[in-house]
Amino acid sequence: MKTYAIGDLQGCAHEAQLLLDRIHEDAGGEARILFVGDLINRGPDSLTALRRMKALSESSNGRVEALLGNHDLHLIAVAVGAQRVSRSDTLDEILAAPDRDELIAWLRRRPLAMFVDAHLLVHAGVPPQWDAAQTMALAGEVEAALRGEGWIDFLREMYGNQPARWDDGLTGMARLRCIVNALTRMRLCAPDGSMDFEHKESGTGPEGSGLLPWFVLPQRRTADVTVVFGHWSALGLVLRPNLVGLDSGCVWGGKLTAVCLDDRSLLQVDCPEYQEHGGKK
Repeated sequence: MKTYAIGDLQGCAHEAQLLLDRIHEDAGGEARILFVGDLINRGPDSLTALRRMKALSESSNGRVEALLGNHDLHLIAVAVGAQRVSRSDTLDEILAAPDRDELIAWLRRRPLAMFVDAHLLVHAGVPPQWDAAQTMALAGEVEAALRGEGWIDFLREMYGNQPARWDDGLTGMARLRCIVNALTRMRLCAPDGSMDFEHKESGTGPEGSGLLPWFVLPQRRTADVTVVFGHWSALGLVLRPNLVGLDSGCVWGGKLTAVCLDDRSLLQVDCPEYQEHGGKK
């Protein structure tokens, strides 16, 4: 059975179905399909996208799974009053849906990291201090918080940019927040691994900042596995020996991309320009 990873959908339900049809044809039948997060928000049909992914996951006997991205976590927080809707959100249909509670319950049971056939899948990135095993263990800590009795309190305290640098001695909410930010928000880092959340440039930060993409930091401990990620549409598609970046800007008029992890072949669907960078058209 072939395994495919798919980049950020962000509510582009029609394009997602077209891509799934192409995967079915390419695989010649059943396939394992892994979404790297941000199923919803900013695109035109987040409710349909979320309903379809839930139904597909629940009927697949474990063959289909989706990571949590920052937009997915944002929806969960908004749904329980732990965060306000922002001007650029396109979540109203989900929040008003009769099956909203079931959708949110399904979403908060999704993982923040997966390790499949020597591929480590995350939504955004991995700090240089973590190896694959630690990444999975730390993702599990946040997953437990999201599924536990105090999950709403966790969401209320989840937001914030500090601590910006991982330390194994972190405890409590500071520890969980740092894990969430790394796995769902990080792009650029200082050479010591401190995360920067002000810039989204496709290569390095502003001149003289010293900021680098998280995956080029020296002594990155996940360099021995292939990391698959999304989240960074300004960076675009990335295919390197130990790195696969899949956010090819579907919601911005780019493409929705799937990669077959077995042979690195690509399947892509062109997308209309739903939004411009920085907000709605």
